[in-house]
Amino acid sequence: MRKLRISILGDGGWGTALAILLHHKGLKASLWGAFPDYVSYLDKKRINTKFLPQIKIPKDIEITSNLNNAIYDKELIIFAIPSQYLRRVLKMIHQLDCPREVIYLSVIKGIETGSLKRMSEVIHEEIGNVKLAVLSGPTIAYEVAKEIPTTAVIASYDKNLRKYLQGIFMTERFRIYTNDDVIGVELGGSLKNIIAIACGISDGLGFGTNTKAALLSRGLVEISRLGYAMGARVRTFSGISGLGDLVTTCVSPYSRNRFVGEQIGKGKSLKQVKARMQMVAEGVLTTQSAYALSLKYKVDMPITKEVYSVLYKNKSPERAVRDLMSRERKEE
Repeated sequence: MRKLRISILGDGGWGTALAILLHHKGLKASLWGAFPDYVSYLDKKRINTKFLPQIKIPKDIEITSNLNNAIYDKELIIFAIPSQYLRRVLKMIHQLDCPREVIYLSVIKGIETGSLKRMSEVIHEEIGNVKLAVLSGPTIAYEVAKEIPTTAVIASYDKNLRKYLQGIFMTERFRIYTNDDVIGVELGGSLKNIIAIACGISDGLGFGTNTKAALLSRGLVEISRLGYAMGARVRTFSGISGLGDLVTTCVSPYSRNRFVGEQIGKGKSLKQVKARMQMVAEGVLTTQSAYALSLKYKVDMPITKEVYSVLYKNKSPERAVRDLMSRERKEE
């Protein structure tokens, strides 16, 4: 495979892991970060101590804080930044007049607050009708960087584009499937973070496997309901970017969203938990967006509603559990 010119925007754990994966395939991938001081540190130390500790970044990977340098002459631009900062970066890219023949790939799992838009919608809104795909799935960054067998999905409405990107990312340890359900793949990757917070709360309260199984299975129902109402295919949520990602995020010790929930279940406030974290837990803001979407589309999402109440209405986790368990009797 020739030296495709690739830029990854976002020097967090996932962006760093993807840069390493592509480098190992013999591709030329650069890494952009928004904070010059930390970028300088990364470039010198070659270990992302904040977001991907103990993993060496190869010297051939260019690391820069200059956005113009990062996107100039690139053929593939990958967005790996927190969802709430994407629009700001896109506006900067638009001002730099990036060539329209570039392929864009979003690996972001979130929903923009306020607009309630998925990441692909935000990208199209800001930079127009560009070639675009999304990548999602159960992809813990540390495991991908360690070349632990992993699967993911690339979704695009363009069949040729998704097959082309499948070939770029596929390795013996990183298996890529393709899908044309962009809505379902994006929503699965975003909404599962809410259920991960709920599972973390369950862990923090000292509950067991039965409780987590209930949250996983009923959480998947909620995700599927909202996804269907928004135009996704229900079967997408039984796949890698739905059930697969849901299970991983709810049980992994590396899951930021599960960690947030666990700390809240142990009695800490959301403010206290966020003050301790270097990394962004997308599920915190996604809960806000998903609750608003459930009202907009008139979809029943009781777990999401209770997580929202715990995070934003100071409801106690114990009370939230009681209210979930004492809901009106119904068929499955």
